[in-house]
Amino acid sequence: MATARSRPLGFSARRSGVLERLNIPHMDGVLVGSALGLIAFSVFTLASVTQDDIPGQPFFFVIRQSAYALVGVALMLAIARVDYSRFRELRVGIYSFMVATICFVLAFGAAAGGARRWIELPYFRFQPSELAKLLLIVSLAAFVIERTRGGRDLRQTARMLALGLAPAALVFLQPDLGTGIVLMVITLAVLFIAGVPWSHFAATAGVATVVALLTFVVAPTFGVPLLRGYQEERLTSFLNPSDEDAGSSSYQINQALIAVGSGGKTGRGDQATQTDLNFLPERHTDFVFAVVGERFGFLGAAFVLSLYALLIWRALRILTLSKNLYGTLIAGGIVAMVMFQVFVNVGMNLGLMPVTGITLPLMSYGGSSVLVTFMAIGLLQSIHVQSRLASARSGRAEVPLLR
Repeated sequence: MATARSRPLGFSARRSGVLERLNIPHMDGVLVGSALGLIAFSVFTLASVTQDDIPGQPFFFVIRQSAYALVGVALMLAIARVDYSRFRELRVGIYSFMVATICFVLAFGAAAGGARRWIELPYFRFQPSELAKLLLIVSLAAFVIERTRGGRDLRQTARMLALGLAPAALVFLQPDLGTGIVLMVITLAVLFIAGVPWSHFAATAGVATVVALLTFVVAPTFGVPLLRGYQEERLTSFLNPSDEDAGSSSYQINQALIAVGSGGKTGRGDQATQTDLNFLPERHTDFVFAVVGERFGFLGAAFVLSLYALLIWRALRILTLSKNLYGTLIAGGIVAMVMFQVFVNVGMNLGLMPVTGITLPLMSYGGSSVLVTFMAIGLLQSIHVQSRLASARSGRAEVPLLR
């Protein structure tokens, strides 16, 4: 009897040891659950709409998205084990690597649809600009802390803006307007959380207004358009979505609006004609939210948005729990990245925002986006874990997971 009892006890001890080494007991379970819920719903949605997209491979997108999810979860657990503060010492290397990979894509990347954004790898097409979002958060947060020690004058703010906007400009040259805008939002969010004075943001807004006038008004007047034709169309067509040309952005917005509007309360299920008859373009990437609206209705869309609300709530809570300013800036940058992408993508599907190619995190199909989002969640978990461990070491009561 003693031998029989020792086995489960030994197994339980080993399992507990493995969980402890992975820091799982110290992680935010709600954050993990919301992320897993989103990726699971993404796989379920792809399974229902992409079976006929690749002849002879009905589960092409499902299998790949599931594989990306598994690798992403592994990366999340690995990053959660690392003390995020170590990345602060590597800020120069991280920033240099980010810029180098973007430049490499501009020179040697794979081209498709008039853009050069990817590096072709076996079984996988990697998009460095997606990884640049996370690398910019980690490196810029460290630079901001180091540079603001000498004061917070306008020159220091300008230098920090330059560090953040330089990779955004390089991404814009690919051209990738959506990701470039996300990098700009991340830069402004990190500076805002770092306590940059409002007057500096006012000066930045003034410069941005001048640049916008030069880009959209002055340069085209003199025959030097700085935006490509389709980029201008994407930025303006949502204001007057009446063009029915199948190749236009207005057509995409119209079809998304029809899909969402026809879903009703509970969705049309297998009778979702916009989805099944291929009227809705990019239904597995940019317009996956419209697919959810048509097939699963208001309830399905509300479920997805509720998962995002949970994820953002837990991320904001981790921001307040961070043991140092570096963790606060990282968490703030990640929150800004996720919130902005959700806001723009959902608004794009509802005809409220221009079509900029910004994906819906963990819902849109795409390896680079899924992996980077899980890595970002891993960083949030690292901040949470280090906060709990610091509380335990200082003798204070541990922070409850569900508070």
